[in-house]
Amino acid sequence: KKAIYLVPNYAAAHNNLGLIFEKLGFFEEAFTSYKSVIQIEVNNAVAYFNLGNVAKRLGNLNYSIDCFKKAIANDEYYADAYNNLGIVFKEIQNFDKALMCYEHAFNLKPDLDYILAPILQIRKDNCNWDGLDKFLLNMVNRINDRKNVLSPFVLLGMIDEPQLHLNNTKTWVNDKHPKSDVLTKIDTYPLHKKIRIGYFSPDFREHPVSDLIVELLEVHNRDQFEIHAFSCGRDTKDKMNLRIKTGVDHFHNVHLMPDIDVTLLARSLEIDIAIDLGGFTQGAKTGIFAMSAAPVQVCFLGYAGTMGIDYMDYLICDNTVIPEDKQQYYSESLVYMPNSYMVNDSQMTPSSRNFTRENFELPGKGFVFCCFNSIYKITPETFTGWMNILSKVDNSVLWIYEKNAIATQNLKKEAKKLGIAENRLIFASFMSPEDHLKRIQSADLFLDTLPYNAHTTTSDALRAGLPVLTLIGESFASRVAASLLNAVNLPELITSSQEEYEALAIELATNQGKLKTVKDKLDQNLPNAPLYDTPLFTQHIESAYKTMYDRHHKGLKPENIYVEH
Repeated sequence: KKAIYLVPNYAAAHNNLGLIFEKLGFFEEAFTSYKSVIQIEVNNAVAYFNLGNVAKRLGNLNYSIDCFKKAIANDEYYADAYNNLGIVFKEIQNFDKALMCYEHAFNLKPDLDYILAPILQIRKDNCNWDGLDKFLLNMVNRINDRKNVLSPFVLLGMIDEPQLHLNNTKTWVNDKHPKSDVLTKIDTYPLHKKIRIGYFSPDFREHPVSDLIVELLEVHNRDQFEIHAFSCGRDTKDKMNLRIKTGVDHFHNVHLMPDIDVTLLARSLEIDIAIDLGGFTQGAKTGIFAMSAAPVQVCFLGYAGTMGIDYMDYLICDNTVIPEDKQQYYSESLVYMPNSYMVNDSQMTPSSRNFTRENFELPGKGFVFCCFNSIYKITPETFTGWMNILSKVDNSVLWIYEKNAIATQNLKKEAKKLGIAENRLIFASFMSPEDHLKRIQSADLFLDTLPYNAHTTTSDALRAGLPVLTLIGESFASRVAASLLNAVNLPELITSSQEEYEALAIELATNQGKLKTVKDKLDQNLPNAPLYDTPLFTQHIESAYKTMYDRHHKGLKPENIYVEH
């Protein structure tokens, strides 16, 4: 300010003042400073770039787009401006323009941090696979060189290599969420009459994680445990949100609180064990755990992978998702549940609506394969396998979840390239969980994806009596469906190669007797399957919590825990 007072047209001083205002969160003041730069230097590309960033923070997206375009007009090689223009186009869901901007930034500056992430994400979300191999190869090389490439969550759906996952996760978390020393180390709390458990999630609302965990929150043993929910997402007040609020002892809405204040709140409540239900998924608050919200910290349910950092003590798993020969790919001590790591809500039942195949434009006769996984989980390899299956099963269709019109058209295009008529792909819209459980009873066989399996979706299908065929992989995310199949005693639906997967799908579709045998076995197993016995699961996980708590109070480091049946 003194420099500007002495030299009013000092453009660099105005720009630097804007940068400081922006750092402090004073975006209106930053906006004014950057505008002053442009009044002095009308062709200053950097000032337009900075102005575009602040306009985005202020919610003026159209103005932000104009600013980035002017930055590019004044510097056609400005890779960061193309990248940030792509971010705004993505935010307004203009994915074609966003992808063009990102790929142009990549061509100008291939080593730009995290530039590959949105390129791969948009392509995956829209099933745009042309030239995908080039970007995947570049991604692998950059991860192995310990470069900043993409979120661990995004990588899980692209490549089934747990060593690559671990390498990328360590790079990501050390860049984005390194261990923080801003707060002092937690002193050991006094022994509490009840162990205080804090569940942290951005998804305490209508969401797959809440669909799974809600009953566990309700049936915890209140003589031994005090249950806190820390809600890091919007207060939606929907049916699930209200059920969770009444199902816990204390519900803390911390959505708008800075991470440090949430951490201090947890410490003030002397939370003994903090459970991260988000991991690296959207809206997760890893920064809270980086500052240590509790003396014991655990990753559970919402993220199927390692956190790659030493401030996360334990990861809840089972022998299928992390067999002993794969333990080296996980930085946490592992808690082995005796059946499956996945908890369920035993109260979830299909709706009473009477659906027929005609309600969903499915053929009245013929075999219906289905996959209700999110579209981003479909890889070119998986889709090619599905088309091979359709080509061998007359009068069969594939019923899949519809994400957006672009993805739908691209999948139809890919089917046609592989010799399958596009009308053999049937697209389904979103439904409530209860209606969805009823709807999927119209299908004959669920086809799983690799490397990111159906997780909650497998649980839903099996509960509804629909067999799930999976191809087991190497990483946690690619072994979840196998875990769930083992927990309902259907290991015969777990295959270990693409050829076996396709052959078994074809056999089940063309041999009615074999499919009936599998369905009958599933129906017989469901009433007593440990997968849907929430009180039993609760006993097992409480046993693990007690072991963690006891070890901590004895001054012992975390180690692998094997929960007994």
